[in-house]
Amino acid sequence: MGLKRTDEFRQDAVRIALTSGLTRKQVADDLGAGMSKLNKWITAHRDTNVVSQEDLDLAKENERLRRENRILKEEREIKKRPPSSWRA
Repeated sequence: MGLKRTDEFRQDAVRIALTSGLTRKQVADDLGAGMSKLNKWITAHRDTNVVSQEDLDLAKENERLRRENRILKEEREIKKRPPSSWRA
């Protein structure tokens, strides 16, 4: 039989899953919960105020900045490479 989680634990798991920038798989693994269980908790708490709109907005902005940072790093790496005409 599975471990019974408190409602507070489930709410915290939902908040982390929706705002941390981690994948749901990472959150589930870190918390010792299954993916399907985490997804059920997220669905159950979707229409509650577990995560404030401000937290969701910050999470979206963080994701946008992470994506932009990744692109800039890739561009920097490309610029560091010598032109293909220099390669033998």
